[in-house]
Amino acid sequence: MGDENISRTVPEAELQMGKLDQYVEHYDTDYGIHPDEIPDTTQGQAFYVATIVIGAVLVCIMLVCGLGNFIFIATLTRYKKLRNLTNLLIANLAISDFIVAVVCCPFLMDYYVVKQLSWDHGLVLCASVNYLRTVSLYVSTNALLAIAVDRYMAIVHPLRPRMKFQTAYCLITGVWIFPILLSIPSAYFASVTKYPNGGNSEATPKVFCAQIWPVDQQAYYQSYFLFVFAMEFVAPVIVMAMCYVRISRELWFKSVPGFQTEQIRKRLRCRRKTVMVLIGILTAYILCWAPYYGFAILRDFHPTIISREKNSLVAFYIIECIAMSNSMINTLCFVSVKNNTVKHLKKIVLVRWRSTYTLNKTIDELDMKTSSIPITEEIECIQLR
Repeated sequence: MGDENISRTVPEAELQMGKLDQYVEHYDTDYGIHPDEIPDTTQGQAFYVATIVIGAVLVCIMLVCGLGNFIFIATLTRYKKLRNLTNLLIANLAISDFIVAVVCCPFLMDYYVVKQLSWDHGLVLCASVNYLRTVSLYVSTNALLAIAVDRYMAIVHPLRPRMKFQTAYCLITGVWIFPILLSIPSAYFASVTKYPNGGNSEATPKVFCAQIWPVDQQAYYQSYFLFVFAMEFVAPVIVMAMCYVRISRELWFKSVPGFQTEQIRKRLRCRRKTVMVLIGILTAYILCWAPYYGFAILRDFHPTIISREKNSLVAFYIIECIAMSNSMINTLCFVSVKNNTVKHLKKIVLVRWRSTYTLNKTIDELDMKTSSIPITEEIECIQLR
């Protein structure tokens, strides 16, 4: 499950047969390890610690991303004034993270922690979970990229016409369509394969759920991985970094002509706060996903370097959990810090509560009276004109 872009290729005929002895026979071919020397990664203190870390991260993802993104989506649905371009892009990121938290994480908890690296849910769910996780990652990356470009256009080129909602919906469609198509191989090559349990032929074999390409298509896999790495990590990071560098120069190092009123200074502080949050999100994205891609490159292009290390697979699972935890950072930054979602949720609850006692007033009227705080300075700064 963790090795969703794994290059442990075995002959296609043997994948279809799924027999343990034939898989073990070719394990030596790929990695230069005799079957009797294959380490059992589920034994030892390292795996025990990794299980605790993985379990804690998955629980936090389910709670933070599941609940937080649900609150944000509900708030965005309730308040039309929040539906500007930036928040619509954030909503797509929230939806993708919410799907992973609610649909994928329970299966990952069972696979990593409960069953200790054994998949018991069949090929269809194995392919589905791998596919949804991959789509969510690419949607999040594309949404972050779109947000950076939107902020760049709004701050660096404020006099240019803003994007219309029809164009914005086309952009949002592209944010989803490209990942949906790009992630098809993660489902097509998904496989549930038995693997030896510590090299002991008498022990009950475990079932490995991952994306496994046939050995005669290894060159295609490497080309596909490099394309994904370039399009969904390197290029977005470079573009986002360039956008935020240019924005920072505009906000911090460029003098504003004329007399600065309190309203202008307030708007400038608001924009600086928003950009600081976005820069922090970009930094967290790089710190979380760079180790994952680095390990994947080392594993897929130089497998002999890490194949003989007993705890290399355990290390990869921890690195993968660190990468997945990036969704929690996005949720906390976008939902809690940027949009004051909790404040708006309190307003919704208060409206519902008062509506039970005030029958002659509509919910919208109650909303106006219970709203003692403006929509937030940040929304005013980034509202789509």
